[in-house]
Amino acid sequence: MSTPAVPPHRMDPAGGCPHADNARLLARGAVASVVLPGGVEGMAVLGHEALKEFLAHPEVAKDAGHFTALREGRIAKGWPLTTFATVRGMTTADGDDHRRLRSLVSKAFTARRVEQLRPRIEELTDRLLDDLHHAAEQGGGVADLREHFALPLPMGVIGELLGVDAEYRDRLHHLSNQVVATDIRPEKALAANRELVAVLGAVVADRTERPGDDLTSALITARDEGGDRLTHEELIGTLVLMIIAGHETTLNLITNAVRALCGHRDQLERVTKGEASWSDVVEETLRWDAPVSYFPFRYPVRDLTVDGTVIPRGTPVLAGYSAAGRDPAAHGPDADRFDITRPARPARPGTTRHLSLGHGAHYCLGAPLARLESTIALERLFARFPGLDLALPEADLARHSSFVGNSVRALPVQVASRVSPRV
Repeated sequence: MSTPAVPPHRMDPAGGCPHADNARLLARGAVASVVLPGGVEGMAVLGHEALKEFLAHPEVAKDAGHFTALREGRIAKGWPLTTFATVRGMTTADGDDHRRLRSLVSKAFTARRVEQLRPRIEELTDRLLDDLHHAAEQGGGVADLREHFALPLPMGVIGELLGVDAEYRDRLHHLSNQVVATDIRPEKALAANRELVAVLGAVVADRTERPGDDLTSALITARDEGGDRLTHEELIGTLVLMIIAGHETTLNLITNAVRALCGHRDQLERVTKGEASWSDVVEETLRWDAPVSYFPFRYPVRDLTVDGTVIPRGTPVLAGYSAAGRDPAAHGPDADRFDITRPARPARPGTTRHLSLGHGAHYCLGAPLARLESTIALERLFARFPGLDLALPEADLARHSSFVGNSVRALPVQVASRVSPRV
């Protein structure tokens, strides 16, 4: 008597907290069949070791030319995940094209270059903490930390790096939110993508007329030098990726870390007593509540067996970062516990602490910047407002309408009356 096939997991376009579903799927195995919005068949790699293998596999591609359903015209216009597949940039390129595109921006994100940004990040952080305090005074002691602090910090930093004037930044954040939403209607998805390209086209026009010491100006130079260094479509695609990845991930990381610390005061006490570092907080947050839950897409170039499960050639595959972060097979039976003193080497020898910033050739280029922004933000936030706490129970916080981004839409916090002076 044969065992009935397990039905595929239907990804909820409305997003929500992923951890209960992740635990249920992991109990079945490290790889799961899924149904994406629009009834598109796909798969997700959830287990830590399986995901690590898959992300670095030489026969797994990022170029959407390998996406069978898209290539055969079976994906409807306005599909909410289209941008992840078709944007022209390093996250959808392989081999030489990937190395060419990555090399054009990599110098701006080396550990040395990022460290040079520390004074500017500290200055911006202190100003935003003033803004948060003022917003709380106006709001009876409560302010949205996401709006007044966690968002404008990474958006301000990436905006300055790219040479994006302040007048464009709010609109770019709104549009990038729509692009990563998985419950958006087709007509809205198409409109958001068109407007995002138009706004970035205006940024490129500004920088073409008034070049500066910024990444957009450098990319324009690469485009205009001729040859095959960079096409205009790749320039716009690179800016799309830089804007979205350059602020959404760090925004969620800071938000999730504050939620975690407010919900685990013993862990906050450990770091304020010097028993652990703010870097430990960042790394444990990345593992325990990854800022990106399921990242689209990778495609096997042949039928591929991962942890005993066949992933057919051309299948769109999600990288399940939030699931891998709490995989008991890698992180032990207490994988669900937030513990900033968790040993650097998890339960399984050779296992990295987390994969939430990727692995292999497509490892997150902005990882050093995200880590620096987050550690500075958290250290100065809790030094300035040591009694800061959530103004709503965790269960009452509305979640993102996306299974890609993993966080809450707003984070109302109670700013305690006892406020420390600026650090």
